Amino acid sequence: MLNADALSQLRQLKSDIEENKVVFPGTVKATNGRFGFVALDEGRDVFLPPEEMQKVLPGDRVTVAEQEGDKGKTQGVVDELLETNLDTFVGRYLVRGKGHFVVPETPGINRWIFIPPKERQNAEPDDYIYCRIHKHPIKDGKGQAKILKVIGKAGEAGIERSFTVATFNLPDAWPEAVSKQAEALDESVIEARGEGREDRTDQPYVTIDSPGTQDMDDALLAEPNATGWRLSIAIADPTAVVEPGSPAEQEAFRRATAIYFPGEPLPMLPDTLSTRLCSLMPDVKRLALVCDLQVNNDGSLGEYSFHQAVIRSHGKLSYELVSNLIEGREADDVKALPDTVSNSLDQLHQVAMSLRKWRSEHALVNGDRPEFRLRLDENRRVRLIEPSVQNEAHRLVEECMIAANRCAADFLGQQDKGLFIQHPGLRDDRADNIRALLEGYAPDLAGVDATSAEGFRDLMKQTEGLDAEVPVKAIISRQLARAELSFTPAPHQGMGLAAYTTFTSPLRKFSDFHVHRLIKSILWQEPLSDLSDEQLAELQLTQFRARQAANSLESWLKSDFARTLGEDAMTGVISRTTPSGFFVRLDANGLEGFVSCKTLEGKFSFDPVTLRLVHNKNGRTFQLEQPATVTFAGVDDERKQILFKLVEPSADASASGSGPDSKDDA
Repeated sequence: MLNADALSQLRQLKSDIEENKVVFPGTVKATNGRFGFVALDEGRDVFLPPEEMQKVLPGDRVTVAEQEGDKGKTQGVVDELLETNLDTFVGRYLVRGKGHFVVPETPGINRWIFIPPKERQNAEPDDYIYCRIHKHPIKDGKGQAKILKVIGKAGEAGIERSFTVATFNLPDAWPEAVSKQAEALDESVIEARGEGREDRTDQPYVTIDSPGTQDMDDALLAEPNATGWRLSIAIADPTAVVEPGSPAEQEAFRRATAIYFPGEPLPMLPDTLSTRLCSLMPDVKRLALVCDLQVNNDGSLGEYSFHQAVIRSHGKLSYELVSNLIEGREADDVKALPDTVSNSLDQLHQVAMSLRKWRSEHALVNGDRPEFRLRLDENRRVRLIEPSVQNEAHRLVEECMIAANRCAADFLGQQDKGLFIQHPGLRDDRADNIRALLEGYAPDLAGVDATSAEGFRDLMKQTEGLDAEVPVKAIISRQLARAELSFTPAPHQGMGLAAYTTFTSPLRKFSDFHVHRLIKSILWQEPLSDLSDEQLAELQLTQFRARQAANSLESWLKSDFARTLGEDAMTGVISRTTPSGFFVRLDANGLEGFVSCKTLEGKFSFDPVTLRLVHNKNGRTFQLEQPATVTFAGVDDERKQILFKLVEPSADASASGSGPDSKDDA
């Protein structure tokens, strides 16, 4: 037994060790296995063995000490938890003997987490549940969770949407204050707020949208003049109805954007506002922020001005109807249009063609990529995927919106405050690869400075349809940076414009809503709460998570639908390549599935310059835009990823070089 002196010496020794211990701050990174890493602030990673990984959660800020582990390799030992960011998560309820657990669906949490008896919310085995960390595992590696909500069971109608909303922690109910604010509004607010505005109710504005659209936020009108046209774009004005700083505005900021989930969207504003009082419905007075602009005969923009007005849409027109009119089809609904509306639509079409011609010559016009629409059944699962054809009416609306947004960007660019969308073009970390790509496969373009707006525009134009061994433009397009919000004007490289913003979707995007506030504060001295740098970053992150959520739900629904594909061969093109395989997008329905290199004969190497997979021995190549024939091979349920198997060409086809995956086709 140790005496008092010995105990004192041990305590002092322990204290000395603690004082002299070297620890490093960093962030925990999870893997698909039980081990992980800590990304140190100084820029290197430290390995965390499974027993240490049990003490932490993905994203935790910790300090670690380093020690020698198995086989002389350095590994980390968690010293202290500084901060934890993982609060809520989703999973599946599991009962094993007397133990009740949640099996997290959150990537990186590769363990069961115990749920104490008082925190189980009457959940049943296999229920999807929404949980919060109740006890962090830092002390003993044994964390606990509490159930906040039982989401439902696999197979229930709409479970995919409910699960996605919980996974991304999206608000799916209106706070009481927002509901009360919306319920207190009726048509009288339109009359009251319309006083003092321009009365344009007699002008033949029309909306052009899908038949089922209810949140109509733009109406159009065009008239010819001596040098081109007067184009008028009326945008729904929710900022006239929603008081600055009110609960509805705060909630709109929190949501950042409407999310168009298949079957049931998640709106940014309550229906009272988005689909009724602020929607530009036909034959009723509505408040609008109007952009009038001169479009010259060559498609260039002349003078423009903004107006607060009251309008009355003279028709809720579908894309199909307007396309029928443009293409001269004698449909009954076309014949029923008033002459004033038909004449305006004719002029709108001419305006749009001129605007598009100017953009194709002076900016960048993205090609029409095939799009597909999910049709759901009564259980909210995909029953059909059909092509969504982009016709002249879609292009008409697109050109008018871009023109109006260019005017807004130009106007704000002349002020000391603004909100812009900038796009830097190529990712910084891919510049060397792009340079090598051009030197090897488009040497005439190797000298182009793709970091400048003009250089990037020239590069994208000159690689369109370029006859080269590899699809140069497709490779470049796969390595672009994301567009970002900014307080200062900067080039939007993807559109080939010196500056850009959007204000044409204020019912659906808070950034557009805020641009309305900016314009009105400058022209009419209306109240404005400036966004801080932190709020801008939060808005950007929320928009990104909304896109992630929409993509996640679509992937789930599509992967379930893929199980109905059967065993027939299907044609498609390679849409994406990775070191471990490639994705094929089907021609018939746009589904994307993964073909793993493990299912192919031999070993392949990935070329980061051309984004090609090349067989190490025979040179067989898989690359972007290459045709491929595949069959359905299953679904990776964890990733919600469709799996395909490549249909190999016949011996005769391979010998002649005519198979869909032959090197000649690469």
